[in-house]
Parts: sequence; C-alpha cells; structure tokens
Amino acid sequence: MDRMLVVVFDNESKAYEGSRSLQQLDGDGSIAVYAARVVAKNPDGTAVVKEGADTGPLGTLTGTAVGSLVGLLGGPVGVAVGAAGGSLIGAIADLDNVRVGSDFLSDVAETLRPGKVAVVAEVDEEWTTPVDTRMEALGGVVLRRSLWEVEDTQDKQDLASIKADIAQLKTEHAEAKAERKAKLQARIDTLNAKLQEKLDKAKTRLETIRHEADAKVEALKKKAAQSKQDIKVKQEQRMATVKKHYNEWLDRQERRAS
Repeated sequence: MDRMLVVVFDNESKAYEGSRSLQQLDGDGSIAVYAARVVAKNPDGTAVVKEGADTGPLGTLTGTAVGSLVGLLGGPVGVAVGAAGGSLIGAIADLDNVRVGSDFLSDVAETLRPGKVAVVAEVDEEWTTPVDTRMEALGGVVLRRSLWEVEDTQDKQDLASIKADIAQLKTEHAEAKAERKAKLQARIDTLNAKLQEKLDKAKTRLETIRHEADAKVEALKKKAAQSKQDIKVKQEQRMATVKKHYNEWLDRQERRAS
C-alpha cells in the first residue's frame, strides 16, 4: 500500500532516530521508503527542512507527493500553512500533487505544532505494525493516508459533480426562453472549460506518476539484487505488487480522462 506517512516528534533528535528507523525497516524489507524529509515547525508557524538531501528513488522531491506536502508545511515551495481550530490557512500549493484529503492535511497541521519536528515520507507497507512499533517507542505520533484511495475518489467526485452540473444546465437550456438561453450557455461553456482543464491536468499528472512508478520499480529491483535471499524475496514480491497497483490505477485514470 502506497502511503503518505507523517510522524511527529517532540524534538529533532527523536525525529532523526525516526528517520533512521524508517531506513532500517526499508533495509530489512519490512517497508519501502520512496522519499523522505525531516521538517521542523518554527515558533512563528512556518516550517524548515532540517534534512536537506533528497532521500529515496524519486530524486528531487519537487512536484512529488512528499515535496508538495513539505511545501504546504512551509518548506522549499514557500507556502505557509497554519492551524486555526484544525483548519488550514494560507495554502496556495497545488493540492493535486499532495494526493491526500484535506482532513489529513488538517490533522497534520494540528499535530505539527510550533517546536515539533516531523518525518514526512512516502512509503509502501503491507501492514502498519512495523512502523508504528518503532515510531511509538520513540514517542512519535503517526499519521498516514493511502495515496491511491484519496486521489482516485476525489477525482471521480469532482468530475462527476461538474458533469452533473453541465447535464442539468443543458436540460434547462433546452426548455428556456430565448432571452435566458445565452446566460445558460455561458455557464455551460464555463463548466466545459473547467472540465477540460481538470482532464488536461489529470493527463499531466498521469505522466508524472508513471515516471514515479518506473523509478520505484527500478529502485526495488536494485534493492532486491543487493539483498540477502529472504529480503530479496520480499523486495521482488513488493515490486510485483507495486507494478500491478500502478497499472490498475493508471488504467482507471486514463479511462476517466478519455
């Protein structure tokens, strides 16, 4: 399961231990870490990346789910997110790249208070116990969200909503008097443009995610080649699952965009 993982700690020392623990779990085949950053929340509510080097097979995190979430937390993208009663404010990044729901973002903003430090990572895990056991032992608060489920559902809902509005307006247009038809047609045109914009954005995102999928599979292949036999088997099984899930997801998105 491809997930966004945010583990919030009381200080940098614990966060670095948490980051190392994730890499150890990656090394023994319990999980796969695709990208990770350590982020600290400043007293003024902004955030700074404490661990500067990109970690994982994705290389630069710009435009990835982790990179976009770091940006929303006030990182390199320069977007400040604050928490007020659990709601996000000041967010201007493209939420499509984050690929998690707004409720998850609110939970992260609420938990990552000033003075706290978080490990933000994209991981693949079959079950949650290995990560939770390690992180909780260090005093970390674990937040996670499936990257497949949320984006797939949100895209489907958004497109269905716009299409329903267009269908309703077309029905009204067919029965409207002449003086009303022009206004209704203008609204239909606006929604059609918005629908096309979403479909175009989805196609662009598909290419990005396809590139990420290839990078992840290649990274797992390299790990398998360098691992002992028992870990190699785990990596090969994960690689097959990742390829299957990505292909199924991409097929659904391509059908929706067509």
